[in-house]
Amino acid sequence: MNVTRSTLLAGLLLATGCGAESGVTVVKLGHGLDASHSVHRAMVAMAEDVDRRSNGRMRIDIYPSEQLGTERQLLELLQIGSVGMTKVSAAVLENFAPEFQALSLPYIFRDEAHHFAVLDGPIGRELLLGLEPYRLRGLTFYDAGSRSFYTKERPVSTPDDLAGLKLRTQESAVAMNMVRGLGGSPTPIAWGELYSALQQGIVDGAENNPPSFHLSGHYEIARYYALNEHTRVPDVLLISGAVWSALDEQERSWLGEAVAGSTALQRQLWRESVDEALAAVQAAGVEVSRPDPAPFAERVEEMYEAYRDDPAIYALIERIRASG
Repeated sequence: MNVTRSTLLAGLLLATGCGAESGVTVVKLGHGLDASHSVHRAMVAMAEDVDRRSNGRMRIDIYPSEQLGTERQLLELLQIGSVGMTKVSAAVLENFAPEFQALSLPYIFRDEAHHFAVLDGPIGRELLLGLEPYRLRGLTFYDAGSRSFYTKERPVSTPDDLAGLKLRTQESAVAMNMVRGLGGSPTPIAWGELYSALQQGIVDGAENNPPSFHLSGHYEIARYYALNEHTRVPDVLLISGAVWSALDEQERSWLGEAVAGSTALQRQLWRESVDEALAAVQAAGVEVSRPDPAPFAERVEEMYEAYRDDPAIYALIERIRASG
């Protein structure tokens, strides 16, 4: 990096989610998960990898637990370049890039193998790079497993058991429509506010994967967990378009190699964390059940047909269902 470029880069990055400290490029990464989560641990490994590959010339500073904002706020901060990188659920991304709605549809993936075949193949690559018009660039998909319902007052064995329940959802039209289709009442609430919402009776339950159910402490209040596995909504690692443009080819290479390593590590850690989480909540007295997913899938099948009026998303849905 020559002196002229260093000076220009420093000026740009200091105005964005990056900084330049004595020739070191520093990228700020904010996310909403706990520091014990597999995603955070993989990000820490990514930051260490970047530091090692660059011999200290590039650094990623990580701020977990919504220190820099909620997922939606972090996306907005990336768009204006105030934060360099973030991890958000694909469900939150659909408010910025409508095509991501397809990934949140219930039972669109036949199983885990189909899920990864789509994300790691041409469809996933197109979705990540398709974010550039929104001043974002997708880097990878992290595993967020399958999402299932947990409730406070009664177990869920069939869709009828959800009737009348107020259920927390992400800020996702697809997630809200799914809960309505199953007979529940969707209530969007920020992740960091959900524990108190459950405690205060604002909602009767929520839906999420086992590690999130465990690490959030929600199992202390919601004592029934029904593994109907209605969705497999991935997490997405993103970088600000402005910050990406400011990085040179070497810095992009360091970052890309570190991202690939963190993806493999996160998926391994995820599998381990699912087993650990289910064992822990059951040991704490939570009733874990595995209801037949077929009645749930049948109840929400009509959600696919609702996209016939949106040819681009409907075509993507058909590609996903036919792939693998």
